[in-house]
Amino acid sequence: MSALALRAAGTPVPAAPRDPRDDWPAEARRLREDLAALWGEDDALPDLAGAWIAHHRSANTRRTYARHFRTWNRYCAERGHHPLEAAAELADAFARHLETAPTLVRVRGGAYGETAPTGAPYSDAARANVLSANGGFYRHAVKTKALATGDPFADVLRPPIDPDHCATEGLTQEENLRLVEAARARSKRAYALVLCLYVLFLRVDSLLSADVTDLGYDRGHHVLRIRVKGGKVKRKAVPPIVWHALQDYLDGRTDGPLFTTRTGARLREPEVWKLLRRLARRAGLPQQDSIHPHVLRGDGITDALEAGDKLEDVQDAADHKDPRTTQRYNRRRHRLERHPGHGLAARLADRLATDDSALVDADGQAGVLPGQLAVPVP
Repeated sequence: MSALALRAAGTPVPAAPRDPRDDWPAEARRLREDLAALWGEDDALPDLAGAWIAHHRSANTRRTYARHFRTWNRYCAERGHHPLEAAAELADAFARHLETAPTLVRVRGGAYGETAPTGAPYSDAARANVLSANGGFYRHAVKTKALATGDPFADVLRPPIDPDHCATEGLTQEENLRLVEAARARSKRAYALVLCLYVLFLRVDSLLSADVTDLGYDRGHHVLRIRVKGGKVKRKAVPPIVWHALQDYLDGRTDGPLFTTRTGARLREPEVWKLLRRLARRAGLPQQDSIHPHVLRGDGITDALEAGDKLEDVQDAADHKDPRTTQRYNRRRHRLERHPGHGLAARLADRLATDDSALVDADGQAGVLPGQLAVPVP
């Protein structure tokens, strides 16, 4: 008698086993596939690294850590080492390598996601992030008992980081106004996008992941539901000028991504970078070739603090866990504006202007000051 005949009536037929890796986020699956293509399906690394990436809540964190691990994996493979057999000496050499190695940048005119090693070397902060991320992989491997040799990055020296340093080049309030005006003149989408980044202090990945249905109303305020860094969900108050710009852009649309391309697809981060640089050129800004979305977020935080908003309110709006992170924007601004070199340069310029005037006598001929050589005045 067949097994089917022995089964009690009404008992469901068991489904075929489903691979739990199918439930991993896309970033984890892609990393696993890339590693399996290099090291083989039977190697332990693809599943171990994929599970490590899948363990993190934030999609942005998963993308960043996967990118950093690919950099380390490529370094190991090019030097004939397997990452699971890497020693501390190799990790230390990798740290030195990052000081001069070109970074991957998007290929202009290439396929989506296509990169090439043509960028400037990693900054100190970026190197520290790469080393920390890869150390996290090995700590995860040890914790899950998949690796017994320990973390080769444990004793690698990290670059010294100034907690007040920020590589982002900010704009003045007048320059931000010119950028907003250029966005308003370009399109309804550009205007709404720039206002959201600047006024709401939003990270670009959080904004682009929002849908129209995330807009709402709560306790007398228009709000936007956003998934912030770390995976938490928060409601952001949307001031009237931003709300009206969004409604004007949406033009009655009630579903789909909040910001879309002309074909209706979700707007992607590289397209926002390109848009901001076009707007910066139109506005005549010095940063027209270097501006990026985080500039607007940082300027919004800085300008709010300068206007006298309470530190704790700005900290909450910016989603900073530590008030020292928010205060950094204040210190950066004051460090530039209060630099004593401004006064020194002004006094020097006044003295040089006085000396230039003294070189010309009443008849308009060049004179000579004591201790100076006679130099014709052009």
